[in-house]
Amino acid sequence: MTPAARTQAAIELVDAIVAAAREGGAAADTLIARYFANRRYAGSKDRRAVRELVYAAIRAAGEIPASGRAAVLTLADGDAALAATFDGGAHGPAPIAPGEPRASRGVAPAWLEQALVASGLAATELPTLVDRAPLDCRVNHLKATRDEVLAAIPDAASIAATPDGVRLPSGTAVEALPAFRDGWVEVQDAGSQIVGRALPADPGARIVDLCAGAGGKTLALAARMEGKGALLACDTDRGRLSRLGPRAERAGVANIETRLLDPKRELDALTDWIGEADGVLVDAPCSGTGTWRRNPEARWRLTPARLERFAATQAHVLDLGATLVRPGGDLVYIVCSLLDAEGAAQVDAFLLRHPGWRAVPLDLPAGRPRGKGVRLDPAHDATDGFFVARLVAPC
Repeated sequence: MTPAARTQAAIELVDAIVAAAREGGAAADTLIARYFANRRYAGSKDRRAVRELVYAAIRAAGEIPASGRAAVLTLADGDAALAATFDGGAHGPAPIAPGEPRASRGVAPAWLEQALVASGLAATELPTLVDRAPLDCRVNHLKATRDEVLAAIPDAASIAATPDGVRLPSGTAVEALPAFRDGWVEVQDAGSQIVGRALPADPGARIVDLCAGAGGKTLALAARMEGKGALLACDTDRGRLSRLGPRAERAGVANIETRLLDPKRELDALTDWIGEADGVLVDAPCSGTGTWRRNPEARWRLTPARLERFAATQAHVLDLGATLVRPGGDLVYIVCSLLDAEGAAQVDAFLLRHPGWRAVPLDLPAGRPRGKGVRLDPAHDATDGFFVARLVAPC
């Protein structure tokens, strides 16, 4: 592909990503993969260059752009080489016309930037929310030590804030590494590793991961439990939950039971766990404002109405989790969000609904206090953004 053809491809992809954001369509990564599946002539360097241009355009536009061309033109204004590719050639974009519209630069739509600042983030910290994320992995101590992983992956480095974390160079093909195939490591952001440790997970414990998804935090819990005790992984998404089985087999974990739940009727499938769990992890569905480094187009999908629906779901799963905890047991609430509506305010509302429950202080190696929990963010902790709180049931 010529440089001009790469620019045109990026414009077409951003157009598709903008349409998907407006209509609730596929994620950017999926759309990019589909695009190149139908264009076998594009080599690896072409695909990488187009992908980088697409994500640069997405990160630069705070408000959803009018078009892919408007988003890429915003970058071209500061990049003479990119501007030169608008040459009107057979496979390139048309020349730049005077007065053409550009995308508005920013971190997020204005209402969302205001909500983040109102939630205690400094305006100067907001740009870090759309920086590129590092590639972090968690060492599976059921199979290897961190020193063994560092020896097996020479380019890996320890992450000081978590005892199990290693950081790999961006672009590393993790799934091709023998350490991954042998179950020594799992891809997991350092922040996710840190907040997951807020729930006590001793060998022999009875623990429920109520919103397990594909099981990243479930596997971390299993390793801390040394494969002993009972670990129930639940979700309402069959596709995501089905991915946990192969991951657990690779990790050498045999004490995980999976259970598919029916939305709004989850308790029907959990009657045998009511009041029985030593700990319940609620990694609740949320806006994902803490994960924009990995999914920058997600900020175009969020609306005030959608945020309200997330908040209602979070309250529901928190109440559900509370019914499963034994007297004196733990309920840990996590969201990958930086908005108080999904974090500190949710915990305050839960405590009002459940007299006798209490929040206990967390001693984590990263993060800052926020309400009755702790919040991690990219600017302060060099991790994805998370809120976590530990709640204890009355005895």
